[in-house]
Amino acid sequence: MIIHADMDAFYASVEIRERPELSDKPVVVGGSAQGRGVVSAANYVARRFGIRSAMPMAQAIKRCAELVVLPVRMELYAQVSTQIQAIFHRYTPLIETLSLDEAFLDVTRCQRLMGPPAHIAELAKLMVFKASGLQCSVGVSGDKTTAKYAAKLNKPDGMTIIPPWEAEEVLRNVPVIELCGINQGIGAFLAARGVYTCGDMKQLPIGELGRRFGNPGRRIWLMAQGLDPEPVRSCLPAAKSIGHGKVLAPDTRDPAMLRTYLLHMSHRLGERLRANRLVAQQYLFGLRLYRGWLRTIERSLLPCDDEMVIYRLGERWLERGWRGQGIWQLRIVALDPRSPCQDDLFQRKHPRRVRAHRAMDGINARYGAMTLTPARLLGRSSMPDVISPAWKPGGHRKSV
Repeated sequence: MIIHADMDAFYASVEIRERPELSDKPVVVGGSAQGRGVVSAANYVARRFGIRSAMPMAQAIKRCAELVVLPVRMELYAQVSTQIQAIFHRYTPLIETLSLDEAFLDVTRCQRLMGPPAHIAELAKLMVFKASGLQCSVGVSGDKTTAKYAAKLNKPDGMTIIPPWEAEEVLRNVPVIELCGINQGIGAFLAARGVYTCGDMKQLPIGELGRRFGNPGRRIWLMAQGLDPEPVRSCLPAAKSIGHGKVLAPDTRDPAMLRTYLLHMSHRLGERLRANRLVAQQYLFGLRLYRGWLRTIERSLLPCDDEMVIYRLGERWLERGWRGQGIWQLRIVALDPRSPCQDDLFQRKHPRRVRAHRAMDGINARYGAMTLTPARLLGRSSMPDVISPAWKPGGHRKSV
């Protein structure tokens, strides 16, 4: 028995909890219209006007003149999410956190103690409300994919139970792209072979998906029949990469602004590497265009955790690889984070640089991110932080 708990309009709900007078008003969380920001989250009142996440804020305000726009406060949302996760751990140790507002709970072995599925699902909702004062929707089934699909069916404040023996029939007419993990690219691959709904999947040999996508492809074939074999993974694996990204104002073309955000992300990535006592030598730099990405992998001379080394790698690529196209997002990823080995005899970090990093990181850890920062970033890199979907309450992924 697997429960998928999915918070309802999480960011907006946290803000309304802090300001109850806004409960019956259309509320969004995100960047300002003047800054050409985007909507990070919208409450259900705002959604009646067709407002959704990732919509340009100016467009959202045109749709609803009475819209209440609130700034993003990621540290607050992470704090509330951590409180909710702690409550879950009182009932089962088998918890897999998907993001700030989603988690899987494996309660298979709790049923004799806690009762039937409907009772446990209601208890999960009650646990969340008592911990945070917020509502969530839950889906219950025998596998992760079906439970996650069930949680979407009766939002907000809903509960949907799909018994494992009914999962295949329930999913039969569901479009395959509605299942978690099946994006437009995989959907196009399936559509080219006549697979549009989950029920169509049986027409396709599992080996064809396996040849194209490997084990994930075989898992997709089983997911469509309510037989997802993936267990709830409560152990956090070692980080295979560590990245930071920034959603920019749509169609950003200003080179100076782009370099500012490149420095900002380099600064945050270096700080995060040092916090986890890691270094990296290969860095992926990416710019999201209107259609697709510009990407490169750059290599530093030696493994490092210094933001200025990372920044110079990205700046050199920017000069030769960017042709002035409009940019929607910037991303930097350390592809090979690892514990540092003994320093190279001729490439040791300068002691003053080590002391500067130690002082800067200590101040920022105590007083908040970017309290002490390069002068070029002061007052210039003010767009709100966005937490990655890979966020976890502990481990390398805990970062804003």
